[in-house]
Amino acid sequence: MCKCMQVLLGVLATLDCHAFGETNSPTARKLISFRAERKVLAEVPLFVQQHVATACLLCALWPFTRLFASSMYDSGMKLARFPLARSRWDAVTAAVLIGLSFVPGLAQQGLELAASPDRPLNLLGITLIVLQGGSVAILRRWPQWSLALAFSAFSAYQLFGFPTTFAALGLLVAVVGAGAMLQRHRMLISILALGCYATLVAALIPIDATLTVPDALAFGALLAALWIFGSWLRTQATMRRDRAGQAEREAISAERARIAHELHDVVTHHVTAILVQAEAGQYHPDLDRRTLDLLASIADGGRKTLADLRSLLGALDGKAENTRAPAEQQAAEVIARAQAAGQRVKFVEQGQRYPLTGATGLVVVRVVQEGLTNALKYAREGAATVAISYGKREIMIEVASSGRNAKGAAAKSGGRGIIGMRERVELVGGQLQVE
Repeated sequence: MCKCMQVLLGVLATLDCHAFGETNSPTARKLISFRAERKVLAEVPLFVQQHVATACLLCALWPFTRLFASSMYDSGMKLARFPLARSRWDAVTAAVLIGLSFVPGLAQQGLELAASPDRPLNLLGITLIVLQGGSVAILRRWPQWSLALAFSAFSAYQLFGFPTTFAALGLLVAVVGAGAMLQRHRMLISILALGCYATLVAALIPIDATLTVPDALAFGALLAALWIFGSWLRTQATMRRDRAGQAEREAISAERARIAHELHDVVTHHVTAILVQAEAGQYHPDLDRRTLDLLASIADGGRKTLADLRSLLGALDGKAENTRAPAEQQAAEVIARAQAAGQRVKFVEQGQRYPLTGATGLVVVRVVQEGLTNALKYAREGAATVAISYGKREIMIEVASSGRNAKGAAAKSGGRGIIGMRERVELVGGQLQVE
């Protein structure tokens, strides 16, 4: 942690010296060198250095972590598939880390675990620098591989004893990002990372005499704190997403309840008025039997319509009860009501009947109902035939009429019934043909 404190002081000293033109100052030369003597901080207690360094590093990483946290969850999008624009920002961050690793004055300000004699930077060292900084470019899409790449490149860089590099900070970014973005196997990855870090420390201690167990524990505690910090960001993002989803569900429920109340106040009122008038008309003394039967049919249809409306309104409110009769019985009732209203309907069943449940049964009833309605509207003088054929894997419904089209009927119709039937049939994997 003392090394981390020296890194931060070195960066600040470099910026200050460039600003005031004092790069030749002995104090500046001592601060901007990562290999400076520890006399600079000798008068500061070690535990103070550790806490200050940790706080400073967390503050330095705050913009990165807030960027990751704010874009962790997107509506309808998995973590592994982020928009291309955000992936470009990751690439820009990686390019900045790599570029600053070759800027004089900042090139040797970074993160290191061992203080072994520096080996001259060669092609292998440059490759490891690129890998350490470039690991951030894939952090959003593959956080586990980004963490593995950053740690592997950092470990190899330390073992070979290359000069300290600014790109090593990519390891800290990868730890925070992986802690925030990993979805699965988090505990397993944590255990593997702990084992890899212990192996790295065991390999570095014989090489670097200045690396002590307390220093290794402090460095590991820093990485663990960053991992926990990323996990906390993930928790906060999850809570925000859950609150947003709950608010959306509540808004949908409120809108459905509003629609249900509007339908109840408007449609149910008019249907009830028709039902009351039809029932009252049956007690008129001057009406013949045919008119009375017609009024009775209207009243029966009104009662059935009210029952269907209550069922639909209950579905909108989320309080619907499954009180519907079987689909085949409902289809028979639709045909019976049409016959009672004076429509000539012939009902034919082919094959072995079996129960029709769920969405398929409801579609069968609605197709029969809409087909008879169209037959009455467009060819009211003819006879209609409803044929239901039960197959092993499919059911076929045919509604045909022998009458001619009524004049003006097509012009008055908006065509919504056919469109609605086609959509219903296609939702259950069927096809609708209209001739």
